[in-house]
Amino acid sequence: MAIVPGGSTWVARWGVQPQLMSRASSTSKSFVHLPQFSINTRELASPCSAFCSQGSLHALYNMHSFGKSHHRRGGRLIVRAESDFYSVLGVSKNASKAEIKSAYRKLARSYHPDVNKEPGAEQKFKDISNAYEVLSDDEKRSIYDRYGEAGLKGAGVGTGDFSNPFDLFESLFDGLGGMGGMGGMGGGRNSRNRATQGEDQGYNLVLNFKEAIFGIEKEIEVTRLESCTTCNGSGAKPGTTPSKCNTCGGQGQVISSARTPLGVFQQVMTCSSCNGSGEISTPCNTCNGDGRVRKSKRISLKVPAGVDSGSRLRVRSEGNAGRKGGPAGDLFVMIDVLPDPVLKRDDTNILYTCKITYIDAILGTTKKVPTVDGMVDLKIPAGTQPGTTLVMAKKGVPVLNKSNMRGDQLVRVQVEIPKRLSGEERKLIEELSNLKKGKVPNSSGI
Repeated sequence: MAIVPGGSTWVARWGVQPQLMSRASSTSKSFVHLPQFSINTRELASPCSAFCSQGSLHALYNMHSFGKSHHRRGGRLIVRAESDFYSVLGVSKNASKAEIKSAYRKLARSYHPDVNKEPGAEQKFKDISNAYEVLSDDEKRSIYDRYGEAGLKGAGVGTGDFSNPFDLFESLFDGLGGMGGMGGMGGGRNSRNRATQGEDQGYNLVLNFKEAIFGIEKEIEVTRLESCTTCNGSGAKPGTTPSKCNTCGGQGQVISSARTPLGVFQQVMTCSSCNGSGEISTPCNTCNGDGRVRKSKRISLKVPAGVDSGSRLRVRSEGNAGRKGGPAGDLFVMIDVLPDPVLKRDDTNILYTCKITYIDAILGTTKKVPTVDGMVDLKIPAGTQPGTTLVMAKKGVPVLNKSNMRGDQLVRVQVEIPKRLSGEERKLIEELSNLKKGKVPNSSGI
């Protein structure tokens, strides 16, 4: 059972010492967890289990129905089935110690939080460590095989005697180059002081129409966190040496206990004296102990041809500096393109509407039309119908990252019909109409 009110963590102990958390909880939500169940009511209340008394069991049932969430003081009650330790490690129930150890080492490498940044990886790592601790011990494994996880709790053995899974991990990988050639990544207390990558930064860049089409090199100014030059990013005042925190004993966490009718609850909180680092140091006067200071920097940015509104450019290592010597984050530049009053863009094509008179539509003409390359002569053939689209090949937008390929400019012809005519114009059009009518009978042979 875990209760997390206001960012701290509560762990319920049912007759055994609970397993300490390896890291300070960073969640802002509150959760209430009951012990996991995989056996029936009779087994729970049996003497061999010693899990809880019959009275407390009824009280537990009356709290809420299993499988539902119960809100209490902003929390949530969750009841879930126990996991199968053999399934967690992916081995059979007849697996040897060597097979169990090999499976643990393989999974621990994959789910170690220093390697796997996926959500839930750290919890998976803890589950793997918990399963291995039980199955690697002959006595614990024997009890588990007979009575399950509840049997371990009833016997006062517990399912995790090590204080945190990172200690178990380090005990197996000591002398093997840390992670077997993966850089010596350990866990536990040292993980709280390890180098971490800096946060990514964002920047909005506004371009005009042609800058986005043909690309441009711009100099932008960004404000970001850079490593403090006074303390070289350590956060400690130069000339001082960090010491172990006396409040938490270097663990980075403090624990307080409270006994309730449901068991003993232990509250695990980040140590306020060292902020979870396990060390006390005199803060640097320049960065106030953060190891980073905010500064402005001008960066030369090359925008490729063909970008559009919503395009995102990534500039590596130009984000915030990392902590404890970790790598810097990246800079993401979001592009916003101003529209052109005449030309419209449709992916890699340029759209333009050309207006001509009905005389030009009948006789044909040559018009000067604007393009992204400048004014270009466009030949409009005789007899062009209203709404006709003419294609100006390779006068469009370069394909992104393929500047040798370009779209087209599509010109839609709009024929203007005059609403008023002069007397002479009307006379000429009537003569043309009579001439057209006179030709129709002759062309039909009548």
